[in-house]
Amino acid sequence: MKNSTETAAAPAIALSGAPVGAVTADKQTDTPAGLQSRALLRRRRYTVLALNLGTLALLTWGILTAFSAGGWSLSDIVIVACFFIGAPWTVMGLWNAVLGLWLLHGVRDGYARVAPHLAAGETDAPITGRVAVTMTVRNEPPARAFARLAEVRRALDATGWGRQFDLFILSDTSEPETAAEEEALFERMRPLFGPRAAYRRRERNIGFKAGNVRDFLMNRGRDYQLFVPLDSDSLMDGEAILRLVRIMEAHPRIGILQSLAVGTPARSAFARIFQFGMRHGMRSYTMGAAWWQGDCGPFWGHNAVIRVDAFRRCCRLPILPGKPPLGGHILSHDQVEAVLMRRAGYEVRVVPVEGGSWEDNPPTLMDFTRRDLRWCQGNMQYWRLLGMRGLEPASRFQLFAAVMMYLGAPAWMLMTVAAASKLADGDTAGINLAVGIAMFFIMFAVSLVPKIAGITDILLQKGGAARYGGTARFLAGALVETVFSILIAPVVAFRVTLFLGGLVFGRSVIWGGQNRDAYRLTWGDARRGLWPQTLFGLALAGSILAFGPPGVIWWAAPMILGLVLSIPFAVGTAHPAFGAWAARVGLCGVPEEWTRPEALDVLRGDPRDRIAELEARGPSRPPRAA
Repeated sequence: MKNSTETAAAPAIALSGAPVGAVTADKQTDTPAGLQSRALLRRRRYTVLALNLGTLALLTWGILTAFSAGGWSLSDIVIVACFFIGAPWTVMGLWNAVLGLWLLHGVRDGYARVAPHLAAGETDAPITGRVAVTMTVRNEPPARAFARLAEVRRALDATGWGRQFDLFILSDTSEPETAAEEEALFERMRPLFGPRAAYRRRERNIGFKAGNVRDFLMNRGRDYQLFVPLDSDSLMDGEAILRLVRIMEAHPRIGILQSLAVGTPARSAFARIFQFGMRHGMRSYTMGAAWWQGDCGPFWGHNAVIRVDAFRRCCRLPILPGKPPLGGHILSHDQVEAVLMRRAGYEVRVVPVEGGSWEDNPPTLMDFTRRDLRWCQGNMQYWRLLGMRGLEPASRFQLFAAVMMYLGAPAWMLMTVAAASKLADGDTAGINLAVGIAMFFIMFAVSLVPKIAGITDILLQKGGAARYGGTARFLAGALVETVFSILIAPVVAFRVTLFLGGLVFGRSVIWGGQNRDAYRLTWGDARRGLWPQTLFGLALAGSILAFGPPGVIWWAAPMILGLVLSIPFAVGTAHPAFGAWAARVGLCGVPEEWTRPEALDVLRGDPRDRIAELEARGPSRPPRAA
């Protein structure tokens, strides 16, 4: 249902000097905020569709040629069917990255083409509305989260516009001791959070985090035009928040504006290596995706600015029929809220520029897979939402892609099992071996394109590699991260495959506290979590060695090594000594380790010490900027 009512806001001034409030979209030709023409976005989407379908057609020809030479066996059919499920999302990653690299370095106005709303964030326009900054917490050490929120308060006050922002802690904590600690610490820190700050804890976490936020907005949201959702590991500096708020006030028909959150400097080697790859690959990928997504952009659940009135009216999550895990309340709320916001006639946009928006990454392989399974379960619930009325085609595809992204993992695993079965049966005479080898290397190369595009982006930037400690250090980190990704991919894919099988029988994840800080992973914990991967890897290696043609084992080595070595890999990448050494030599370090923003000082040492420092400094309330 579309609604033309807009949140009240004083007219801002565009870069051209014209009142932004006077710029209205032609409902027939423009997107709701008047930022781009619908025809332009439609052409871009057809272009991307053609590129993806054309690439898939060539790859399909290759795999059909490889397996149809001697007729079709059951294993051949399974392999090709799994290819059709898994390959499209690999190909989409290729073209998003290539398009993003072209927009960043092949044209002069790439940002204007992708994100015309950015200009409004570069002004000194006054902040006219009131903004709620909310942090959701659940069963985690409160000092860690509260110190970050206090830093957000300090950073906002430093801009001169702090009085426009109120802070709220929304707790779903169920552990009595942690809840008591939260309440006591909030009372102690109340002067740092501001005079209108509040803490609220629900007795029952109905609807998970999304239900927590919605409860707050329904009770307190009428007092605010915008709100900034933060997770307990989120951190944003004041200027980054102001940039987003100014864009929202300049464009009243943007409903959600998502920042590009990047990883904070990490002590865990696992987190360092993982986020290094995410960091250099995210910019080109996000630019390419945003080029064709346009007004139907992503929402990642935190580090964003959202229009309160539109969210309250239009983004209530449906309760799915049936019992959990696939029925009941929706676990992965963010994509659904994004498509509902767009259905209501508001744009959902991303800011594809890094700076001032951070989050933590899981410190171990075990924590990473737990988070991934929670997202997987939530995304599987989207099946029942694909038929919702009124969705934009791009929004419907957004939900579909979120589902298929996780179905790709079991597809590749099943393809591997089918290939091993084919070897065990001696059914290899009908394979066109030359084409099969070529297809293997082509698909491997396709999967690496987003990494190559990210590396190329940094090397082409003026001073880009210097931000990572120099070219040699950056390339060494890129090599380490590429090997890391190759080893971790089959481990995660196998875990997702097992989990999806469990979903069919009602197995579910639990929404609880998460490990955010580095810690030593024990061999026992790693064995309990990763013995299936190890066993499967050994069985796969044995089958190939026993029944496969000479040399095939080398092609399968990356997958086999990742599975067989998963336990020592998990323990080693979580070891404090490895993390300390990597930080000391700058291996896989992010730019903030070389030029550290003031906001990240809160991450140094014990968060309780940082809280004491802030208390000693006292609350800052500078006069509002003129």
